[in-house]
Amino acid sequence: MTFTSDTKSIVIGGTSGIGKAVAAALQSRGGSVAVASRSTGLDVADETAIIAYFDAYGPVDHVIFTAGSAAPGGAVTDVASEDAKRAFDTKFWGSVAVAKAAAKHIRRGGTITLTSGFLARRTVPGTYVKTAMNAALEATAKILAKELAPIRVNVVSPGLTDTEAYAGMDTAARTAMLQQTAASLPAGKTGTPDDLALGYLFAIENPFVTGAVIDIDGGALIN
Repeated sequence: MTFTSDTKSIVIGGTSGIGKAVAAALQSRGGSVAVASRSTGLDVADETAIIAYFDAYGPVDHVIFTAGSAAPGGAVTDVASEDAKRAFDTKFWGSVAVAKAAAKHIRRGGTITLTSGFLARRTVPGTYVKTAMNAALEATAKILAKELAPIRVNVVSPGLTDTEAYAGMDTAARTAMLQQTAASLPAGKTGTPDDLALGYLFAIENPFVTGAVIDIDGGALIN
């Protein structure tokens, strides 16, 4: 995949964390990179707003969705359905709405890259919302890769990544969590946004990759 001065990329969720690193990595490749998130005024749970955003933007080459949602934790019998649905509205239905709207504007050779998470295929009690949401995303992306071809559609599945998502934690507790996780992983470290950005670039730049789930989890799924 060759980037030129005319290449246009959009990162939904690109103002922080993994999305911010992806946007920076794309900027180093050339062309223009637009970032959008709730902080810039785009609510991905609002499909009408998403359609309007892409209609106004026009032709685009690469669309990356990294926007996350605060998925509630707890046993299936304890989590309020309203809270679970709210998480799905942002990450799952937001991803689907972006793919639908973007597909009408993506130029030949373009890509859509979504974001799931290793819990899609890891059984951990108390995480059913994240597990269901990410598993649904991975399955839907494979359908999209068939239906939208030759647009290539892939998913990056991160493991624990040190981002602003944990900024609300006590500093000592956050450090302990990251160190404990790093010690348990075959890679011997937790992820950084820059580590993950390399996976998105791989999905975008390799013309023979579509319908794939790219695990970047430090070996969490083989533990």
